[in-house]
Amino acid sequence: MKITREEMEKTARLARLELNSEETERITAQLDNILSYVAKLDEIDTSGFPAETHLFGATNAFRDDEVLPSLLREAALANSPRHDDAAFVVPRVIG
Repeated sequence: MKITREEMEKTARLARLELNSEETERITAQLDNILSYVAKLDEIDTSGFPAETHLFGATNAFRDDEVLPSLLREAALANSPRHDDAAFVVPRVIG
């Protein structure tokens, strides 16, 4: 796979990176080497292997829901920097 200088410049722009000419050339060559190596993985015949997301048979460890006593409101609000005795007070983030 060959990555062009223009593709590298576009990638840098999208990543909001400011690269000088020397850095662009160096990173283009490095990225081209990486992509060429990754392309070699496409040559491996994996048809005899099932698609798996975990190497070992991982299962979820669910537990039954239990109703337990929760914190009293006063205890939950005790360390809050701002509250109105009923809820946490936070800055408005939506206008």
